[in-house]
Amino acid sequence: MKTIDDLQVAGRRVFVRADLNVPLEGGKITDDGRIRAAVPTIRKLAAAGARVVVASHLGRPKGAPDPAYSLAPVAARLGELLGAPVAFASDTVGDSARATVADLADGQVALLENLRFNPGETSKDDTERGAFADDLASLADAYVGDGFGAVHRKHASVYDLPARLPHAAGGLIATEVGVLKQLTEDVRRPYAVVLGGAKVSDKLGVIDHLLERADRILIGGGMAYTFLKAQGHEVGDSLLQEDQVPVVREYLRRAAERGVEFVLPVDVVAAKAFPDLATKAPAHPVVVPADAIPEGVMGLDIGPRTAELYAAKLADAATVFWNGPMGVFEHPEFAAGTRGVTQALLDSPAFTVVGGGDSAAAVRILGFDETAFGHISTGGGASLEYLEGKTLPGLAALED
Repeated sequence: MKTIDDLQVAGRRVFVRADLNVPLEGGKITDDGRIRAAVPTIRKLAAAGARVVVASHLGRPKGAPDPAYSLAPVAARLGELLGAPVAFASDTVGDSARATVADLADGQVALLENLRFNPGETSKDDTERGAFADDLASLADAYVGDGFGAVHRKHASVYDLPARLPHAAGGLIATEVGVLKQLTEDVRRPYAVVLGGAKVSDKLGVIDHLLERADRILIGGGMAYTFLKAQGHEVGDSLLQEDQVPVVREYLRRAAERGVEFVLPVDVVAAKAFPDLATKAPAHPVVVPADAIPEGVMGLDIGPRTAELYAAKLADAATVFWNGPMGVFEHPEFAAGTRGVTQALLDSPAFTVVGGGDSAAAVRILGFDETAFGHISTGGGASLEYLEGKTLPGLAALED
């Protein structure tokens, strides 16, 4: 695929599909990691004399304007990071968007309102989606795809718009694809994968694919209890996907057959109820063996012995991919497991990739230095689908 260097951008309107889908609380940004990741491409285009038209989604509004999902706070933060004002259009392709783009001078930047305020962005109808892409195309002379976190979506601004304009990949997408190729094509071994998060069903495809590639797979988070159940253990009131137990049991059988080491928790931090994440009130946790979780309690983090075991399993790895926290890291009483795995990645000499989403948020929330990792992805879902071997619509659209 082409890069920005292959486009003529000076004096031209360049549409940049970024991923600025940041968390907001009370209209304030709580994690600006995705905005910061978008800055280098935007800055490079502006410095080359482009009139930069940035667009993104935020959250899941239902195809209509919703103040709770406005990108106005993002425009302000983007301006701070760029060190220059960012004009903000109060709509996507209406009067405000057209006037805002028309007022841009060379080197200036504008941000359109949330793309998902228009139903055409996410429509499954090709005609409706194409009509919105036509309207977006009228605002620009060239297209740069740089929203890696959205490339697995067949949306108007991701999939349909590139076909209507000269197009190229931005620096962020080029970097993300380069890193993912290191996890799929020429992997340095031992190759260890750490998978967490709530539901095992969200990770079935990537587990299936990694059974052909990884040397060891470490399991944590809520999904661990379905694995423990598949081994015949009782899991108390822990999160359990009973319907996935046969699938997981088959994965464990295949792993043993192929010599892939599956590593499961040996102890867990449990409590009688899910913790209050708003107040962070004490939840009175207890550490219990993973193979003997009593009734009436739920596992909410890997335990200290498991954290030590996982650190040992990562110590000699040459490549590590991590996606999904080990527990409810947002509450201090259940953050130790995720913190321990994060520290183990830092202590390892391996090429370490943090697979976006909650894992990337955990790195920042727990106060770790982002630059100490090999790579922190901006797209959890996109990373997983790439590792599953799927064709990602947004990447396919950028290829010539």
